Amino acid sequence: MKKQTLLSVSMLVLTLTLTGCQSAYYSAMEKVGVHKRDILIDRVEETKDSQQESQEEFKSALERLTTLIDFNGGELQDTYNQLNDDYESSLKAANEVSTNINKVEDVAEALFDEWGDELEQYKSASLKRESSKKLAATKRQFDQLLRSMRSAEDKMEPVLTSLHDNVLYLKHNLNAQAVSAIKGEFTNLKRDIQLLMNDMNKSIADSNKFIEQMNSAG
Repeated sequence: MKKQTLLSVSMLVLTLTLTGCQSAYYSAMEKVGVHKRDILIDRVEETKDSQQESQEEFKSALERLTTLIDFNGGELQDTYNQLNDDYESSLKAANEVSTNINKVEDVAEALFDEWGDELEQYKSASLKRESSKKLAATKRQFDQLLRSMRSAEDKMEPVLTSLHDNVLYLKHNLNAQAVSAIKGEFTNLKRDIQLLMNDMNKSIADSNKFIEQMNSAG
């Protein structure tokens, strides 16, 4: 079996769970007046919040690694332990982002399927045409948002992999020579984190725009 990536195992479990439970969840929420549109807006908001949280975790890990790289005497073990904690926190935050993006995509698909089915219920050709146009526009807006979210998500994996490699190397080589050895990797990691921050900022901005559009259209 191929080796799973750092993010994929928990995502597989989530996908299996979502497949069996979400339809019943949406039906139950409909009965209490909470529609798929409302759930979509809430989930986009939750994803945005989790992206902001993950940004802070990745920045913290970078700052900790910078401290380690600049090491010139002192207790390496404490700094290593803190870096390891930062890595674990970053991994947890990244998994949360991916979980939330999957939830956003799931409810959007359910909403658009429902909307498309309901078009056939119209007797008025003009109202059907207007609703169809609105559906197409909302789909385009969402597709742009989802691409933005997935682009940022994709950039988390190389950052997590690099952090994990550095933490793992230091675990068994906790000395000044080991710190010197990982300096070559530091420039690439710093670049990858900056690219991730840029993509996350774009995704967050796109989320705000989508939420505003959905609320104004509602």
